[in-house]
Amino acid sequence: MKLATWNINSLTVRLPQLLDWLAANPVDVIVLQETKQTDDKFPMAELQAAGYHAHFFGQKTYNGVALLTREGVDSSTVLKNIPGFDDEQARVIVGTVAHPDLGPVRVVGGYFPNGQAPDSDKFVYKMGWLEALNQFLKQELSTYPNLVLMGDFNIAPTDADVHDPVLWAGQIHCTPQEREHFQRLVGLGLVDAFRLFEQPPKPWSWWDYRNLAFRKNQGLRIDHILVSEALKPHVTACVIDKLPRKNERPSDHAPVIATLG
Repeated sequence: MKLATWNINSLTVRLPQLLDWLAANPVDVIVLQETKQTDDKFPMAELQAAGYHAHFFGQKTYNGVALLTREGVDSSTVLKNIPGFDDEQARVIVGTVAHPDLGPVRVVGGYFPNGQAPDSDKFVYKMGWLEALNQFLKQELSTYPNLVLMGDFNIAPTDADVHDPVLWAGQIHCTPQEREHFQRLVGLGLVDAFRLFEQPPKPWSWWDYRNLAFRKNQGLRIDHILVSEALKPHVTACVIDKLPRKNERPSDHAPVIATLG
């Protein structure tokens, strides 16, 4: 089973790129972030024609998440946003998929808040959101030992995930508070699938549109796939696909793909 996450940065603009990518990379499960469209605009017909079932949770202009699967997901297992956390922003979608050998796998797809700056109200919101996510995942893991958390975390976990750690020190995505929250997710029994394997140098998943950042390979690794301890032995690969970032009018993020044997 192949699972992927991709901040598509507008599904309206980049649907053709998504369809091309899925044709070349027929993953079993993909979660999307920043779809940036209301639910009535979601391209269900096009994705069904590509062989995918879809659950989605959108809003106008900002945010928005979707869960696409080759096999259908029981709608009764689907959650949208974090239960009990008052939030007007469409950031989380959850569903249970069936692995042919491992049984039910709980998939949590998230578009984590950006946070803007450490001294902003949006950073306070991010901290509260991360705390609520932690509590939610604690409950989910007690029910679903096979769990995958993936999405745009807007957190670079360590200096190894930053092209210039000195420049980014204390900046958003790299603050001690954000990194502590990432480690708290690890403390729940989640494992960074990407770091289970030897990776190429400078393995970024995001590059700013400005300052020729992609051409200079000046980026961050902020898109992640975390797996529960029960799934860890079954992860056979995890890679970042930089090719879509070379497209005309690309997303500023690259897809991340993990394989569960």
